[in-house]
Amino acid sequence: MPARTGTAHVVTTTRKYKDQVYRTHLLRRSYREDGVVKNETLGNLSHLPEALVEIIRRSLKGETFVPLGEAFEVTRSRAHGHVQAVATAMQRLGFASLIASKPSRERDLVLAMVAARIAAPHTKLATTRWWHTSTLAEDFGVTEANENDLYAAMDCMDWLLARQDAIQKKLAARHLSAGGLVLYDLSSSYFEGSTCPLAKLGYSRDGKKGLLQVNYGLLTDARGCPVAVSVHEGNVADSQTFMPEVRRLQEEFGLSRLVMVGDRGMISSKAIDQMREGGDLGWITALKSASIRPLLEQGQLQLGLFDERNLLELSSPDYPGERLVACRNPELAKLRAHKREELLAATEACLQPIVARVQAGKLAGRDQIGLRVGKVIDKYKVAKHFALSIDDAAFTFSRNSEGIAREAALDGLYIIRTSVSAAQMDSAECVRNYKALANVERAFRSLKTVDLKVRPIHHRTADRVRAHILLCMLAYYVEWHMREAWRELMFADPDQAAKATRDPVAPAVRSAAALAKAARHTLEDGTPVHTFSSLMAELATIVRNTCRAPSAGAEAPTFELVTTANAKQKQALELLQQIRV
Repeated sequence: MPARTGTAHVVTTTRKYKDQVYRTHLLRRSYREDGVVKNETLGNLSHLPEALVEIIRRSLKGETFVPLGEAFEVTRSRAHGHVQAVATAMQRLGFASLIASKPSRERDLVLAMVAARIAAPHTKLATTRWWHTSTLAEDFGVTEANENDLYAAMDCMDWLLARQDAIQKKLAARHLSAGGLVLYDLSSSYFEGSTCPLAKLGYSRDGKKGLLQVNYGLLTDARGCPVAVSVHEGNVADSQTFMPEVRRLQEEFGLSRLVMVGDRGMISSKAIDQMREGGDLGWITALKSASIRPLLEQGQLQLGLFDERNLLELSSPDYPGERLVACRNPELAKLRAHKREELLAATEACLQPIVARVQAGKLAGRDQIGLRVGKVIDKYKVAKHFALSIDDAAFTFSRNSEGIAREAALDGLYIIRTSVSAAQMDSAECVRNYKALANVERAFRSLKTVDLKVRPIHHRTADRVRAHILLCMLAYYVEWHMREAWRELMFADPDQAAKATRDPVAPAVRSAAALAKAARHTLEDGTPVHTFSSLMAELATIVRNTCRAPSAGAEAPTFELVTTANAKQKQALELLQQIRV
């Protein structure tokens, strides 16, 4: 009997029995005998893994399999997803045309530096070394760039700094409108070195006493979206920087009507007088404590009115043509009272050892005792609340109860001062718009510490410092829009509309969705809630692999494979596509 020949193949059958699905894989052979096609079973493959059964099926169809390492090898892997995210946001914002309308080598370098500042903030030297470990250099067309190219792009007024006015005019046209709100605040960053003419000793908002610093002011719209930045010497007072920004808004940005919002140390009485003479300019600020007390003493503000409400409007002949909106927050009052008591107790703890030394005869003489007391009395900034008695052989102290009571009467009380009419903005809206300055403070936190790391500043020339801070502001502009797009994935409150209706005086309450995210640290789908940096790190796990066939040698052509994005990465990238300007 001749040997049977034929074609082997795998046959899979599926059957359901008592809600269970059973799959059977049989190795079968088809052959022809006496002109009739017949089949025979050679073996049962059902006990094998599905993947192995599939390989057998494909092998019988003629496919050839080799070990994976012999098929191709990965010669290079570069982080890509976070670069893709930044590039997508920049494309949606038309960021390239914002920097310059025509392509150029300088524009490519600036775009790459902005993207690098968001993805992985480093010094300029470290930046050029880092971006070749990602796809940034390739995707932004700067694969040949080194640190010297970056310094050339930033040096003095060269290119980027020369375009600052044009860039900021475009941003103002996008985000500011006639009669709209403009937020302004000033911050500082410490300086590494001593040669920059901008670096001066001043009030340090970084808590770095004794270090030189530079000041910079930020203009934003009501949402906190940055529009312009200015750089000043480190010892310039807040109020000195305010009116130049107002004039810039009028003269350079063409905004004859606007409402400036600044804190109580920013908008001085002198600035208000100048704004009254400068056209259709409005302002919102707050009174200092020293200005609130006369209103109480003159009876123009009565604390009893706050028994049933937390906000009321009043007027005063001391502020002609203005509205005063008084607010009292009981929770803030409790917090300040508690803090003051802590500071008083800490000061007493420092003074008590001096009393003991004087009583023991270990410290004597009015001058010596006074010198020692002077070193500690103002440590906690409550010296005004103590009465001191110093003699050659005695020292006593006591609390100034009357002064403490006068200060306590103002706990939780603040007064918004504005020139905006009630028809244009009601009392509650005035308070909300003043509190919007928190958006500028949030911008400073991102610029200085959280993400973009503007500090410490290492540059030596004034123009290079200005260019560095401008670069960081532009990076924050892109990041701000990315954060807005990613609100639902991060700890941020997605319900921003509620801010327009909630009590403006009461402590801010996050939405139920935001509180749930914060409590669970997970989203509704069970995935982790992200910060901006952790989401960027998650995206960075998408890599671009350069591959080749090893059997063809070093000259073999290469091809690229990008990691398949997971569901969360896909969602993040899709949300960026929704950015609008």
